[in-house]
Amino acid sequence: MAAAKKINLEKSLADLEELVEELESGDLPLEKAMKKFEEGIKLTRGCQVALKEAEQKVEILLKSAGGDSLEEFEVDDD
Repeated sequence: MAAAKKINLEKSLADLEELVEELESGDLPLEKAMKKFEEGIKLTRGCQVALKEAEQKVEILLKSAGGDSLEEFEVDDD
């Protein structure tokens, strides 16, 4: 993914949160809401890529340090 630009994860998450609030308000015209939704999808995909890259780096560091590989975990939605 060398051609893709690096994203600032924290900024992207903040932008995504703002988009969600705008969409949830219900005050946007349909066309503008659809554009915001599309922007949100792009931000989400970028965040997923950044998180996957971070996970891979952590796994490499653990392996190079002689540690165990990462274990799967589930997030509680409380």
